[in-house]
Amino acid sequence: MTMTDSVTAPVRILMCAPHHYDVDYVINPWMEGNIHRSSRERAEAQWTGLYQVLKDQAQVELVEPQKGWPDMVFTANAGLVLDKTVVLSRFFHPERQGEEPHFQAWFEAQGFTVQVLPEGLPFEGAGDALFDRGGHWLWAGYGFRSELDSHPYLARWLDVEVLSLRLVDQRFYHLDTCFCPLSDGYLLYYPPAFDTYSNHLIELRVPEEKRIVVEEADAIRFACNSVNVGRVVVMNQAGDRLKQALGDRGFTVVETPLTEFLKAGGAAKCLTLKTTEPRQASPQTSSIQSRIIHLEGHLLDSGLVNKALDTITSGGGSFQVLNFNLGSQRQDKSAAEIKVSAPDAEVMRDIMAQLVDLGAVTTADAPQPANLEAVVQAGVAPDDFYVTNIYPTEVLVQGRWIQVQGQRMDGAIAITQNAQGQTIATCKLLRDLCIDEQVVVGSEGIRTNRSGSSLKKASTEEFGFMGAGVSSERRVELVVEQIAWDLRQIRDRGGKVVVTAGPVVIHTGGSEHLRKLIREGYVQALLGGNAIAVHDIEQAMMGTSLGVDMKRGTSVHGGHRHHLKAINSVRRCGSIAQAVEQGLFTSGIMYECVKNNVPFSLAGSIRDDGPLPDTKMDLLEAQADYARLIEGADLILMLSTMLHSIGVGNMTPAGVKLVCVDINPAVVTKLSDRGSVESTGVVTDVGLFLSLLVQQLSKLTGQYAQV
Repeated sequence: MTMTDSVTAPVRILMCAPHHYDVDYVINPWMEGNIHRSSRERAEAQWTGLYQVLKDQAQVELVEPQKGWPDMVFTANAGLVLDKTVVLSRFFHPERQGEEPHFQAWFEAQGFTVQVLPEGLPFEGAGDALFDRGGHWLWAGYGFRSELDSHPYLARWLDVEVLSLRLVDQRFYHLDTCFCPLSDGYLLYYPPAFDTYSNHLIELRVPEEKRIVVEEADAIRFACNSVNVGRVVVMNQAGDRLKQALGDRGFTVVETPLTEFLKAGGAAKCLTLKTTEPRQASPQTSSIQSRIIHLEGHLLDSGLVNKALDTITSGGGSFQVLNFNLGSQRQDKSAAEIKVSAPDAEVMRDIMAQLVDLGAVTTADAPQPANLEAVVQAGVAPDDFYVTNIYPTEVLVQGRWIQVQGQRMDGAIAITQNAQGQTIATCKLLRDLCIDEQVVVGSEGIRTNRSGSSLKKASTEEFGFMGAGVSSERRVELVVEQIAWDLRQIRDRGGKVVVTAGPVVIHTGGSEHLRKLIREGYVQALLGGNAIAVHDIEQAMMGTSLGVDMKRGTSVHGGHRHHLKAINSVRRCGSIAQAVEQGLFTSGIMYECVKNNVPFSLAGSIRDDGPLPDTKMDLLEAQADYARLIEGADLILMLSTMLHSIGVGNMTPAGVKLVCVDINPAVVTKLSDRGSVESTGVVTDVGLFLSLLVQQLSKLTGQYAQV
């Protein structure tokens, strides 16, 4: 026998009269606003109408309704039946858990073998598990009422292949509210109720000509919540187009109003449970993957545990927190063990790659080594290569954890041998990969270290200047004091500060302050684009920036050509350094860099005029030069240049302090969004910020002089 509807054995359906039905609570979106607004009289009449329709198609059996359990009328959630075995439901909400013993007693009285899931593992029966009518598998939903971890039990107890579908629309909280397998392998379903992975899985298993897509107008009338017996489809209501689509495929649609039950989030299918599902001899299979991960650190105040759980669920998996040990003191670390489940290996790989980025480590008797694949085309990584983040990373190769060198975002980990035969792990950009290098793929054998002071605070501290509510002026001064203190300490110990600056520094009058920082040894490298150097040199030569007199704030006649004249003059000299040596200009940011031997790098773009001879118009060359100057930095000061700041943030490893200053709050938050968590955002005018910073450094110098 097959799972298709039998023409020889009568179909048996279990129902429960609505004698105690009402909307007494809210456990789904449909119940909101409908508390005690259902008519018992109309509910009885509508249920009876469905009962009479189904009696013409099947043998209907009844379970005794129980007072105090109004949703017992929805017998689809009693359990999942195959042959003479039933997997009893474990209801998610306490409001329905009292139904379980009554349904169990009925199944046992009918001679079923009852399988009971572990306590605390939700599964809501045929509401979330539906047998395909053309294949040999079970579609099982999860996301709102049933847990993914229940699916392996279904595969084992029922000896059937289970395909897991993730529900993402709260209106369609059970699989049977948006998904209805029909005879001969047809499928009635509403695709927006599922995530991308699930829709792809449906399309792989069900041919296009067999898929009947339901529009939203029909979906919210619960057209998918239908009872199918043979070629008859019984439902609450359907639009003309849907009825035509079903009719063209040989189905007869029978509509029977069930509006009173829609108020509780159910319709025809919810009110019924098919108890005659013949068993097909086929091996049990389940593609569900499980891993146990360990997280350690300041899990609560860093938000790390929430990020991990969100990563699991948003990635299509589910979780179970096995252990959580909270540190007793503020400085103590916490630890958590979490079981991660995913519907298949591909989804698990994606989830685990993100969890590794958060510092998760898989727990096993023996850690699995990193998987390596050779590069077969220069500049191209193998499929499924591990994408790096900014945090210190180790890989397990040949039984030894090896620290990855050159850590940065969005690279690959290349494994090579040095001259002494030692194994080396290096973070490399895709374009730099060489043929026959080994690259880490997947997420096994990788661990990242997110511990440290950066995790003891929120990911980004934003300081707004003169914001709403309490004036932020003092808050800006406070953060400037801390930055000044850091700059002074870094300079005094011979450390390295890199400044990434945009032309706004010139326009806002910040040039004189940045010049002073360079002159007094607070800056060890300058990064920017063509524009900051052009406008700085224009100001040094002609006193204007973009043709505006910087002292008077007025436009100068013909000033719009000043920047081109400045570019042309420097090009005649051959370079910025040669222009300084020839006395073309005797002040400015670029002048101070040349005179104080502060290296600089200018990255070009398509909008650049000229450009200056020092501007690197080869993007790859510019990126490499930026990376060279960033190496060994203790602090990077980003001054009103979103593009260059984000680029620098992506190539900067964890442990380097980032300070992003911009008048636009979106710019300072953008850096954090790209993963650079050790950043401070200062929302203020960059000229004002530099002025305050120089003043504070002067105060510190005065304090030192008095000591």
